[in-house]
Amino acid sequence: VQLQASGGGLVQAGGSLRLSCAASGRTFSSYVMGWFRQAPGKEREFVGAISWNGGSTYYADSVKGRFTISRDHAKNTVYLQMNSLKPEDTAVYYCAADRTTSLIILRHMSRDEYDFWGQGTQVTVSS
Repeated sequence: VQLQASGGGLVQAGGSLRLSCAASGRTFSSYVMGWFRQAPGKEREFVGAISWNGGSTYYADSVKGRFTISRDHAKNTVYLQMNSLKPEDTAVYYCAADRTTSLIILRHMSRDEYDFWGQGTQVTVSS
C-alpha cells in the first residue's frame, strides 16, 4: 500500500482545512487508517483513527470536537476535516495504514501499530 497525503497549507486561526490521504492497493478498504502529526522538535503524536468501514473513530483529546476523520472506499481515500484550527495545530500531518479491520484504541494510538505511512503534508496555522 502506498499513501499520498495532500491538502495542507497556511490558514488563519479559526479556519478550516481538509487533508486527504489517497491509497493505492485493493486491500485499502480493509485497513484501519490513522492520522498523526509532528511539530518541530516534538514527537509524532496521534490525531485520530478510523476503522475499516468507518463505523468507529477515535480522536486525541486535543482535537476532539474539531477534527473529523472519514473515508471513501470508492476513491480509496481517507479525509481529515480540521475546523477551528489553532496555532498549536501547526505540524506535518501524516496518514498511516494498519493491516487490521477493527479499531482498537490503545493499539491504534501508537505509531508502532501502523504498517504503512504517507509522506506528510504541512499545516501551518497563523495567529
